Amino acid sequence: MKNISDTELRRIAQKIKLLVLDVDGVLTDGSIIFDNKDNELKSFHVRDGHGIKMLINAGIRVALITGRQSKVVERRALELGIKDIFQACYDKRVAYRDLSVKYSLNSDEIAYVGDDIVDIPVLRMCGLPVAVSDADDEVKAYAKMVTNKRGGRGAVREICDFLLKTKGLWKDILDGYSKT
Repeated sequence: MKNISDTELRRIAQKIKLLVLDVDGVLTDGSIIFDNKDNELKSFHVRDGHGIKMLINAGIRVALITGRQSKVVERRALELGIKDIFQACYDKRVAYRDLSVKYSLNSDEIAYVGDDIVDIPVLRMCGLPVAVSDADDEVKAYAKMVTNKRGGRGAVREICDFLLKTKGLWKDILDGYSKT
């Protein structure tokens, strides 16, 4: 992990307008289960999903880039309101570049969360590279932030909360829940 101060991390996070997530190992714990009918099953943490919804409602975009192709990923993205989903991406840099062009964003306005060595090229490109706590050590070496929680077990919510608090949006979110 790169040694940066908490102040520097917060300065970087304040600029973020797009959070890009890997799926397997980040939104899930990395397990892939197949049933006897060749259906692929994945487990998602409900609080990760709620964090994503809070980010989107606060005006921060969220996108998914994954090397695998899965109907369950499409379904989960639809439930959460994620419009940008790139599946079967061998070179995740292509999807990353497409997103930066689509939304006219500089790299310092994009955060990327990964867990495995296939994520390193994008982690090297973005302004806020993040690794989940159970990521490969090689991945952590490129991260400016490493979560306390594991992939698929609250890491994404931790990142969402951090971004919302750092950008000064947390109080408004809490106040919104108090009014309902």
